[in-house]
Formats: sequence, C-alpha cells, structure tokens
Amino acid sequence: MKSIRITRLPDTRRPALLGAALVLLAVTSSSVAAADDGPGPFGVTVRAAENGRSVRVGALFHGDAASGGAGGHFCTASVVRSRGRDLVLTAAHCLEGQAQLSFAPGYRDGRAPYGFWDVQGVFLPEGWKRDQDEDSDVAFAVLATRDGEEVEDAVGGANAFAAHRATGATAVTVTGYPGSVDSPVTCTDKPTAYSRTQQRVECPAFAGGTSGSPWVNGDGAVVGVIGGHEQGGDTDDVSYSAVFGTEAEELYHVAALAG
Repeated sequence: MKSIRITRLPDTRRPALLGAALVLLAVTSSSVAAADDGPGPFGVTVRAAENGRSVRVGALFHGDAASGGAGGHFCTASVVRSRGRDLVLTAAHCLEGQAQLSFAPGYRDGRAPYGFWDVQGVFLPEGWKRDQDEDSDVAFAVLATRDGEEVEDAVGGANAFAAHRATGATAVTVTGYPGSVDSPVTCTDKPTAYSRTQQRVECPAFAGGTSGSPWVNGDGAVVGVIGGHEQGGDTDDVSYSAVFGTEAEELYHVAALAG
C-alpha cells in the first residue's frame, strides 16, 4: 500500500453565518431538488435526511479511531467504490500533516452510528505534492478494517467516482459537515464552469469543515469535491471543485486497487 507523508494546511473556508444557517436548516429536507433535474427548489441548504446515500458521507476527525472523535471534525469525505471496499474521497488539502486521522460515516448529532475508522493510507496527485496546484485538490484515503468489516460493507454501499464529466450536465447534490455543526447539511444545484479546470456551485451555508464534500450527479457518481479554487471558496455561499480529469482518474485507479 502506498502511504504518503504530508504537511497540513488549515481548512480556510469561512465560518458559517449562524443565524442564516439556522434559518436554512429549518427547511425540511423533502424540499431539496433531485440531482437528476427533478422539481426544485435548487440552491437551498437543509439538514441532510438520514438514508442509505447520506450515510456514505462522513466527517474527518483529528486523532485515531480509539479517540472517538475527541480531536474534533475538520473536513468531509465520502465512501467511493474500490476493490478493497475501504476507500474514501476528499480534498487534498484535508489530508496534510496529521499523523493520525479517522473517519465517521453517517456522523449525526454527535454520534457515530457506524463507528470511527482509522485512515491508514493516503493518495495525493502529483500536482498537489509538487506545488499544491488547486487543479489537483483531490485525494483518496484507504481505511483500516474495523471489527473485521470494511467501511463500504458497513454503510451498505458506495458512490461511483466519475472523471471527464461535463460541468452542469446534471445538477449535483453536495453534502458536508460545517465545523460548527454535528450533522450533515445538503444542497442541490447545477454547477457552472469557473474556468476550464474549475467548477463552482451556489449553495448557502457551506462553511469551514465542508471541504471534501462530494458533488453527486444525477447518475449517483461523484464528479467533484469542495476544494480547488481558494481551497473551496472564501464565502459560505459559493463552493468550488477541481474538474476531475486524467490526473484524478489515474489516482483513483491506483487507490482503488491498493486496498
């Protein structure tokens, strides 16, 4: 297994505007638009419903699994398909310099219903390792087995990883964990191109801690993660992702076969 030693930069996404976030989270999750361009409204952030898809998303914590989340959560990751059934996807800037990290899928209300999983291997693109290129702000982590089980089996499935998808071909559903909230929030909207290699989506109240949040398209595949430009954006209401191209695709294949 390939493990890479790295140096952490802090997650720079701005703290949430608490009053606005509470208003938005009061909206019921049934109002969220479907990612396959179903009925709206788009661009509304709500508390994510607890279901088979949302539990594939979890919070990344400082400290190993044995600490039970005592180090606090600081980024978001999601389970993606792999041969070893043990792979999560996040932003490269989330996997820097911490000797011990753990992942809690489906983390909600301060509880980890599927437990904490140790990160035991990290895969970063060459562009990020070389000069922290914002177009390479994507990474994978392999998780250790827990109680004889792999994370994909524990949560009942995983999302596909998809590169070379046209930005905005369908809407995407973005789900993540703001640092000040112990439950996931979610929003659906159509991303637009920011540049040839960066995309953006307008979803309010995605604050610090949501870096690494997956963008799941209408086919149920992850086509972006919050990161890239300005490590995901310098406001809560607009988030960015690198466009997944050849570099991200090749990294995925290496990581997916490593478990």
